[in-house]
Amino acid sequence: MRRLPMPSRQALLVLALLLPAIMGLASPRQADAQARQGDAAAWAALAGGGHVALMRHALAPGIGDPAGFVLDDCATQRNLSAEGREQARRIGERFREKGIEVAAVRSSRWCRCLETAELLGLGKVILTPALDSFFRDRGEADDRTRAARAMIRDWDGEGTLVLVTHQVNITALVGGGVGSGEIVVARPSGDGLDVVGRLR
Repeated sequence: MRRLPMPSRQALLVLALLLPAIMGLASPRQADAQARQGDAAAWAALAGGGHVALMRHALAPGIGDPAGFVLDDCATQRNLSAEGREQARRIGERFREKGIEVAAVRSSRWCRCLETAELLGLGKVILTPALDSFFRDRGEADDRTRAARAMIRDWDGEGTLVLVTHQVNITALVGGGVGSGEIVVARPSGDGLDVVGRLR
């Protein structure tokens, strides 16, 4: 078999080394396009009604809750940062810009969720223990998830149901991770939820 001359072999080697970088330049554009398509599908679903917006609380730096956490004392909890409060306001504004009809806003009793839900400005906030975090007490996971599913199942399906909760709760309901302020849009299906899209 005829061997390639040295310059050709070097050119192939350089191409092989550059190819991952070239592919990497294209992937952010593709990811942005896919994200926009996903956003459009999620907003369209919410506008059509009959969907649930599962929202993780806005940005609250840290993980879990400090030692000495007390449910009724926000000073003992991990709370929204100034950026998180602004993030919640922007999300609420987008709901209004898109003309989303919100049937109800329900929230975990944790202060960071309650503040997020209030800053959305989408209606009266209903405190809902089924949406409380079980990050520190995984033994509560099954009961809280069952209660959340039952609440969604009993909803009449009018407009959009906004549920402000925690990463562990959303993961238990629909799988996958979720960032601060991210919304998973889902359609109730029997005892489960079919994910339509995500709003980041």
